[in-house]
Amino acid sequence: MRFILVAAAALFAVSATPAFAEGKQDFDLVNKTGYTIDKVFVSPSNSDDWEDDVLGRDVLDDGDKVHITFHRAAKSCKWDLRVVYSDAEQAEWDEFDLCEVSKITIRYNKKSGETSAVTE
Repeated sequence: MRFILVAAAALFAVSATPAFAEGKQDFDLVNKTGYTIDKVFVSPSNSDDWEDDVLGRDVLDDGDKVHITFHRAAKSCKWDLRVVYSDAEQAEWDEFDLCEVSKITIRYNKKSGETSAVTE
């Protein structure tokens, strides 16, 4: 399984100083949908805009996971998540408490057409 470390550059300005450290909102995103995810967006729940794609040029293949990190200065615990698949279909969830969640697993049920996100 390929592990991808995603820097917080997509969420906040990258800092080369020792002040840059993992935030309490860091989490692993696991793709168990059966499809490739091309883009992942996170945004504070109180914002109307999405941050940049945290995958950058990478993709998240089925069965893989990505570790998403936040700058330690990030204050918000409630974050929204949007994933975009290689066929441009997308799924979105609101108000994950990332101060309490360390892992989000995304699954797709072909029979029902439902995409779910399970937190740990």
